[in-house]
Amino acid sequence: MLEVIRSPKVYDVVVIGSGAGGGAAVQVLTGKGIEVALLEAGPMLDPEKDYKEHMLPHHVDHRGAGEGGAHYFGRQPWGFFRAPNGAWDLEGEPYTVAPGSEFRWFRSRILGGRTNHYGRISLRFADYDFLPYTMDGLGTDWPITYDDLAPYYDKAESFIGVTGSIEGIRSAPDGIFQPCPPPKAHEHLIKQACSRMNIPCIPMRRAVITKPLNGRPACHYCGQCGRGCITASNYASSQVQILPALKTGKLKIFDQAMAREILSDENGRVTAVSYIDKKTRTERQIRCRVVVLAASACESARLLLNSRSSRFPQGLANNSGVVGRFLMDTVGLGVSGYVPALEGMPHYDTDGFSGGHVYSPWWEWDKKNKDFPRGYHIEIGGGFGMPGVGSFQGQVARIGGYGRQLKDRIRREYGAFVAFAGRGEMIPNNLSYCELDPVTVDKWGIPVLRFHFKWSDYEWKQARHMERTFVDLIESMGGQVLGRRSPRVDGKGISVPGTIIHELGTVRMGNDPRSSALNPYCQGHEVPNLFVADAAPFVSNPDKNPTLTITALAWRTSDYIAEEMKQGHV
Repeated sequence: MLEVIRSPKVYDVVVIGSGAGGGAAVQVLTGKGIEVALLEAGPMLDPEKDYKEHMLPHHVDHRGAGEGGAHYFGRQPWGFFRAPNGAWDLEGEPYTVAPGSEFRWFRSRILGGRTNHYGRISLRFADYDFLPYTMDGLGTDWPITYDDLAPYYDKAESFIGVTGSIEGIRSAPDGIFQPCPPPKAHEHLIKQACSRMNIPCIPMRRAVITKPLNGRPACHYCGQCGRGCITASNYASSQVQILPALKTGKLKIFDQAMAREILSDENGRVTAVSYIDKKTRTERQIRCRVVVLAASACESARLLLNSRSSRFPQGLANNSGVVGRFLMDTVGLGVSGYVPALEGMPHYDTDGFSGGHVYSPWWEWDKKNKDFPRGYHIEIGGGFGMPGVGSFQGQVARIGGYGRQLKDRIRREYGAFVAFAGRGEMIPNNLSYCELDPVTVDKWGIPVLRFHFKWSDYEWKQARHMERTFVDLIESMGGQVLGRRSPRVDGKGISVPGTIIHELGTVRMGNDPRSSALNPYCQGHEVPNLFVADAAPFVSNPDKNPTLTITALAWRTSDYIAEEMKQGHV
């Protein structure tokens, strides 16, 4: 039995989780003079030690192979050079998957969470994305509108810095943008192919600054940005929001703190958070006036389900029974191709600002005769990636042979490959959810999640549309289709659930306490001093990467918390 150590100090707010939502909450609340304690299940971040964006393969004896070299399903899925941000499988912290289901759950364990390494694609939801049921009779409308969130998109974009261009496309709302970098050579060809097929291809909206902002220098294409960014030119909540908030004197960070339970009193109000201090293996309690849960959608659901009491026998704020339900992930499919027109092109820096400089927003949002609802956007890849261990295995297998002839052909074909990745909307369904496993616990004795997941015909048909579109684009460029790419896509031609890492929707918001856990301000219907500030409150899963909306929604929620605290309501 662990001894419970109770802190005598009462914090104004405890924020659980330090990713996009937790970072925004910490920034806004401390900026208003509110005293915040931040719980992070992983260690503190030291960018100079943890980031390896300037390290080349020859700088290490193993060239980056070996430990952490397995690409998607190993402990360190992106290899040695990535920041120690988490993995699909964490030692001592399992999860289970129900028979007949498949789901992979990526969890980040470091200050800043996934924002240290994510693609930083920053897309606003469209006005119609908040009204899915009104649009086609599927799913549920959000209790807020685009107009409610637009001012907070403005705040988020202005603060973190997002590139983009004013296009006037309804499916891709314009925002407060920094200048865009120019398209790369292969992107010029792709833009021409898209034009022939009446598909828009516009500058990517990405949280990477191209002009100095708040003391951060502009990106100058100096390294492998996906590994982290020492200069913070690429947005990460750790560097841009949390570490600066420490300077206010209003923030206390508790790292290596695994939240176990949120405690509440007989009136249903939160009083404290119980957590495991991993460094001392002791259980501690931290008292507070308000809890902001931002641990990631599934982890937040897990914590609520584990916070049971006589008043909340199904879990805290879960008298509606919806916590853990309506789990969604983005629909994904990728196709790669070889384009002879790009052969032998002079080498130049195509890394750019951490990914593609252009993308295609959904172009058939108002088309009524599709065989699937909603839609997807297209992310574009290609160019001269940094060679590493195994970079040319596919080419060698395709070309065959050995020696000088093989090397010459590899050099000629280097950079002549393109890739298209669809990222589409999943319709929530009753067969996709997470719950507590009745038997399995983690090494701290905390019950773990068990996942159930099913794609519907809507998602399968959407993936087939992606595949046909990408094949047509490659062939219109005079290219050769090489096939589906990425271990994330199973043999049936759709992403393995969870592997796009956009899980959301497990603690949904709504106006009716009988069918939702949170009100339109992400506040517990039944627990007025509990708020959720990650992707768990999402009612639907539009075809836009969720991080910018997480940030905007967390900012709106934090403004509301500050006002409610000022009025004495929480």
